[in-house]
Amino acid sequence: MLTGINTDVPYEKLASLKMPEEETQHRYKAQKYYWFVFLVPTLLLAVMVLQALLVPLPSRTLRQTCTDPCRLVLVESIPEGLSFNTSTTNPSIYQTWLDLISEAQSSLDIASFYWTLTNKDTGTHEQTANQGEDILAGLTRLSKEGRVSVRIAVSMPQESQPQEDLAILSNAGADVRKVNMRELTSGVLHTKFWVVDRKHIYIGSANMDWRSLTQVKELGAVVYNCSCLAEDLGKIFQAYWYLGEAGKTIPSHWPANYSTPYNKDTPLELSLNGTPSSTYLSSSPPALCADGRTQDLKAILSVIDDAHQFVYIAVMNYLPTMEFSHPKRYWSDIDTQLRRVAYERRVHVRLLISCWASTQPAMFPFLRSLASVNDHKSKLDIQVKLFVVPANPRQKEIPYARVNHNKYMVTDKVAYIGTSNWSGDYFVHTAGSALVVNQTSAQSTESTVQEQLQAVFERDWDSSYSTPINQHTDLNRLC
Repeated sequence: MLTGINTDVPYEKLASLKMPEEETQHRYKAQKYYWFVFLVPTLLLAVMVLQALLVPLPSRTLRQTCTDPCRLVLVESIPEGLSFNTSTTNPSIYQTWLDLISEAQSSLDIASFYWTLTNKDTGTHEQTANQGEDILAGLTRLSKEGRVSVRIAVSMPQESQPQEDLAILSNAGADVRKVNMRELTSGVLHTKFWVVDRKHIYIGSANMDWRSLTQVKELGAVVYNCSCLAEDLGKIFQAYWYLGEAGKTIPSHWPANYSTPYNKDTPLELSLNGTPSSTYLSSSPPALCADGRTQDLKAILSVIDDAHQFVYIAVMNYLPTMEFSHPKRYWSDIDTQLRRVAYERRVHVRLLISCWASTQPAMFPFLRSLASVNDHKSKLDIQVKLFVVPANPRQKEIPYARVNHNKYMVTDKVAYIGTSNWSGDYFVHTAGSALVVNQTSAQSTESTVQEQLQAVFERDWDSSYSTPINQHTDLNRLC
């Protein structure tokens, strides 16, 4: 109790009053107790308020259980003129984006690398740009109506990059924030996903680019009626959105409301296409991962490590290096993991890598090295093929087109659908994300997401557009 202490008397006067030694000690202890009880909680409260002001928190928290009737559909862009002698087909990304725009009732958040949805942006006169122009018109109309909040987080454009699409959307009422990842992490915002009404999502390889709909081969996933997953992806978007504000820096520790309970160790359990499933979202770089979020590189290494029979990978670029670092740096995390599972557990490894005019020549020696880990007697089985999207003279005039831009992996257990190329910079410095789905524990007559993705890989692997790489492959002629 503080009886006898006059808190209106300054502490200095209390200390100077003459009184018995025992009473002096008693009052001194009481005064210390007073400061501890009242001052310390006040300081803690001030710190909490300051933290809240520095980093605005997402308004909703995740539910621990998911009862939503989630439905996942693989979607693709097949370049003009590309055809397969197979029944494996998927809905188009173009139609999927149109559907999501028409479905939006309250909010649409898009995380993107860049925007070139029109001919004007690329300085071309291509009729096949009409699909991109349709998407831009739909988003513009949605922004003008005002009933749907349209937010766009985009990597800070360089001066040479077109920005007309962003200006059109901003003038129509969309809220656009440019995230300066070069300043924050020395990377870029390479993520490509949509979150609609906090219950539908799209994630995949396609950029907001008309070529991604008609001239580039892309793959993604759309998940409908799955608010538990959409809310989690919304937390990744919210981090981009925060960093898009002027003068913001990456917090040393992201606040609790950015964290997630869903990761590679404790995935989200839900019904996906009527089948019990385990899933989670990974993210990169590490600095943007709040508590509980699995880093994208760790997700990839975990999926490879869990495979028992095969690992099939389809990515545009594969380099065991820090691709954009100076001086040059070797980076072998994924490469070593592939060799390890092939050697230790005799897992069959297949890599389908793109070959086009912009392919870095340094990639081929590393791919040949991987492909050489193949010996029937030793049961070592790593194979590498190059995928080439052919182009006629007109198509060759389209800049940065006619390439397989896929970024996915499928094993006998898991489907992994990402947004990053596979070299070190994308996981250390660059913002990317991925969806990881496991349905192996389910007993279902319906084909699983893993089986559907495997069918896509095998269609491409066995097609006439794929060529094995070896010491004698004429890369100049092929690419």
